[in-house]
Amino acid sequence: MPDGDRDLGALTGLRSGKRSYYPEYVRSAERLERAVQALDGISRALVRGVEGPRALVEAVVRAAAEHLQARWLLLAVADGALRAARPRFLVLVDDVLIDDVARLPAEVRPALELVRQRPWELQAGSSRQGRVRAPMMLDGEPVGGIVGSPRVEVASTDLAIVRVLANQAAVALHNSYLFQAATQLRGRTEQLSEAAAKQARDLAARNAELAETQQRLLAALQRQALDDERHRIARELHDSVTQYVLSAGMTLEVCRAELAASGETALAGRLAHAKDLTRQAVERLRGAIYALHHTSGEPSGPLPVLLAELSTVHLPSELSVRVKVVGQVLTLPGETERSLLRIAGEALFNAAAHAKASLAVVRLVYQPSRVALTVSDNGSGDPAELRRLLRLASAADLDGRHRGLANMLARTEELGGTMTIRRARLGGIALRVVIPVPEGTP
Repeated sequence: MPDGDRDLGALTGLRSGKRSYYPEYVRSAERLERAVQALDGISRALVRGVEGPRALVEAVVRAAAEHLQARWLLLAVADGALRAARPRFLVLVDDVLIDDVARLPAEVRPALELVRQRPWELQAGSSRQGRVRAPMMLDGEPVGGIVGSPRVEVASTDLAIVRVLANQAAVALHNSYLFQAATQLRGRTEQLSEAAAKQARDLAARNAELAETQQRLLAALQRQALDDERHRIARELHDSVTQYVLSAGMTLEVCRAELAASGETALAGRLAHAKDLTRQAVERLRGAIYALHHTSGEPSGPLPVLLAELSTVHLPSELSVRVKVVGQVLTLPGETERSLLRIAGEALFNAAAHAKASLAVVRLVYQPSRVALTVSDNGSGDPAELRRLLRLASAADLDGRHRGLANMLARTEELGGTMTIRRARLGGIALRVVIPVPEGTP
């Protein structure tokens, strides 16, 4: 053979000396074009793996069927292999995809049974009885296969392409499963991470609640210890000191009566004054006992109720007290109500003990932004004199005689309010305290 013919034959795969050279060359060119198209279809099919296993299987089946121009084409996974692969088989018949055994054509059923149960019988790239069969190999083991019924003559290159497509489909199915599993695992990991973060936040909140509860418990224990001590002191004052003062008063009264009977009127008058002082001391002690029994841990109750109780608990019986409430009653903080109660008690005691009043009116006015407490009496007190004594007591009250006025002013200023002393309509003193309503008051 001339060298030119040998070169041409090497390039085309054909021998130029035959008359069939041109038709054979045309068929070879067509196969080559189909092979290139098939390879392009394979590349497009395999990159569909990220869309999920079914999209990959559909793309592979269509690419293989188009290359073979098959009447039908089957891709199936063997039983027990690639357990996570879905669908397990797919058939393309007249451009219709079928994944239901009941809808399979009769001629396809034996092929599906062969691929499922005996994939090792599929010879690589074999073509028998007008069928193209190619196993899907993974790690050297058959895991399924492709079977088709082509409409065109099948050459060795076509079989090679189907074999490549089958093997790559097996790898792509496995990789697609791994990709989907990794995606699910990542999603699960994110869910677990979010759950862990939420649990950490909940734990931090529980720790904060626990710390706050511990602080409240510690404060409650401290208050309990303080209240126990207050109650003990109150009992001691009631059972011992008060009784001693009462006994001293009774003794003074006996001495005063004997001196008056013997004509010592001047000395008897002094003893009468001493008796009055003991009576005032008893009333002071009763007020202190009342205050000690109303501990910080006890509910304060509505201030109007406490004021009504105050007027009957430890004040002299000669003083008649009326309590008037104006406006919608506000639930003030316990410390605020206790301070107002102490101010009212001190004012009422002064009206009875010093001004010799027989009537007192406690007026409590609630407004949205402030609360006003006014204690008026019909006693003999002088507003100007009380204001002067208040200035002296605030500056240098060394003997403590007028410490009560200074204490009332101090409590008022602690609440952010003001205290005024003026003449009352009843004729005596009108002591008025105005405080702002604390923030957060319902």
